[in-house]
This record gives sequence, structure tokens and C-alpha cells, in this order.
Amino acid sequence: MIAEDESSILLSLEFLLRKAGFDTRVARDGEEALGVLTAFRPDVALLDVMLPRRSGLEVCRFIRAEPALAGMRILLLTAKGGRQDLQNGLAAGADEYLTKPFSTHELLERVKALAAGKGPA
Repeated sequence: MIAEDESSILLSLEFLLRKAGFDTRVARDGEEALGVLTAFRPDVALLDVMLPRRSGLEVCRFIRAEPALAGMRILLLTAKGGRQDLQNGLAAGADEYLTKPFSTHELLERVKALAAGKGPA
């Protein structure tokens, strides 16, 4: 699942992941992401930190608190790359944290590793 409110980034990520063979669902805000997560239960969630209606950090905390979603891997995407931002993301339960702009190759490699259970836990 990809939760991103910037249309161009969302379309690019969806295209990249589908081309790589991933079955994807998208959400444009945090509330929509919660609905997609509970209905679809993806293996990996890509969450923009600064989503409307509920932040990516709030969605991340929801995932970690929900027993039915316990095995889901989370990659946070954000324009905020400071040390405190990273610590906040990891404290919320993210497995990975990637700052924008990012390399699509690096993002794809991280998603593949998380989907295979090889990324940080």
C-alpha cells in the first residue's frame, strides 16, 4: 500500500511497484490509508509522514497497535530528514525511513527486502 498525498509521487510509486510485480493499493490521506490497510492487509505499507487527516506517524502507530496487522512492514517517506524526525519515525514503529527526494532504485530495493522479511524489524 502507498499512502501519499502528492499525486505525481503517488503515480510514480504505483507505477514503479506494479512494474516490479507488486499488487498495490493507494491512499491519498491518513484516513483513507486506515481503510485500505484494514481491508487489504498489505505486506508492506509506504507512508508519507505528512499526510492530510492523519499523519503517517499516526497511521504507523495504528498499525503497530492493531494485532491483525502485526506482521506488516512499514517504510516512512518524508521530506523531513533530521535526526529527530528519524527517531520519531522509528519510535512510531517504522521499519525503514527514506527521505525525499529518494532514488527509485533504493526505494524498490528496500520494499523488496521488507516484503521478503529481510529488512530491519
